[in-house]
Amino acid sequence: MNPFTQTYSSDSSDNQLIEQILQGSKIALTNLIERHQPFIYNLAWKLTGNDADAEDLTQEALIKIISNLSSFKQESLFRTWAYRIVKNHFLNERKKLSNQFANNFDELGHLLDNSPSVDLSENEKVEKTELIREVRLQCLSGMLLCLTKEQRMIYIIGEIFGADHTIGSEIMEISKDNYRMKLSKARKDLYNFMQNKCGLVNKANPCRCHKKVTFASENGMVDAKNLLFNKKEYSTFKAELETDANFLVDESELKIAELQQDHSFKTTFEKKNFILKILDDAQWKNKLNLN
Repeated sequence: MNPFTQTYSSDSSDNQLIEQILQGSKIALTNLIERHQPFIYNLAWKLTGNDADAEDLTQEALIKIISNLSSFKQESLFRTWAYRIVKNHFLNERKKLSNQFANNFDELGHLLDNSPSVDLSENEKVEKTELIREVRLQCLSGMLLCLTKEQRMIYIIGEIFGADHTIGSEIMEISKDNYRMKLSKARKDLYNFMQNKCGLVNKANPCRCHKKVTFASENGMVDAKNLLFNKKEYSTFKAELETDANFLVDESELKIAELQQDHSFKTTFEKKNFILKILDDAQWKNKLNLN
C-alpha cells in the first residue's frame, strides 16, 4: 500500500513489526524492509534519475531507519517518522549525483531546441514504440532534475505519490500552508517549461518525442537493448499508487501530473541484496540482538 496516503491500513502492523524487531526477530525486520523498500527506492530513483545513486540512497536511508528503531516512541505514525529520516537523508546528501540530463530548465530547453527533429513514418512509429516511450520518460525525468532538490522531493511526494497536505507537510516538517506553497511553485516551474516546450502539453510546440528518437539513438542517449525506464517488468506510478491528494489543479497542470504518474514504478530491483546487506551487518545484528 502507498504509505503517502491518509488511508493507510498498515500503521498498526508496522508497530507490531517494530516490537518484534526490538525483541530480536529477523523475520519481522525483513517484512518491515520489504514493505517500505519499494517506495523509498522509487522516491530515490525519481529524485536522482539514476539506478546506482538510487540504490546507494535507499541502502543508506534504510540503515538509518533501522539503527534508530529503538528511539521510535510511537508518538507519531511510523511511516511519518521513517520518511522524515528518508527526507532528511536525501536532502542532506552532498555527494554530487550522476546526471546525464541538464542542470536547469534553460539548459534542457537549449538541448531540446538544438537536437535535430527527424520525422518517422507511421510504420516506424509502431516499430519504435518502446524507444519513443523511453525518450518521453527520459525527458520527463530530466525535467524533474531541473527542479531544486527540495522541490523535487515535494513534487514527487505530493504530485506523483499523491500525498495529501497533512501527510506531505508532516514528512517535510513544514506547515500545511508552506507545503502547499512549495508544491504549487514546483508545479508552476514544471508547467511553465512544458507549456513552452513540450508537444504533449501544448500541441503548438514543435518538440515531439518520436522526432527525437533518431537523434537520441545515434548519440547514445537511449539504448534499445538496455532501456532505463521502459521495461516490460516495470509498472507505473499510476498503476501502483492509489492517489488521495486533496488539492485542486487546473487542466494543464493535471495533464502534467498525469504524465509524471505514468513514469515507471520499479517493481523489480535487487531487493534481496538490500536486505541481506543489512541483516548480515554485524553492527546491526548486535544492536538489534537479531535471532
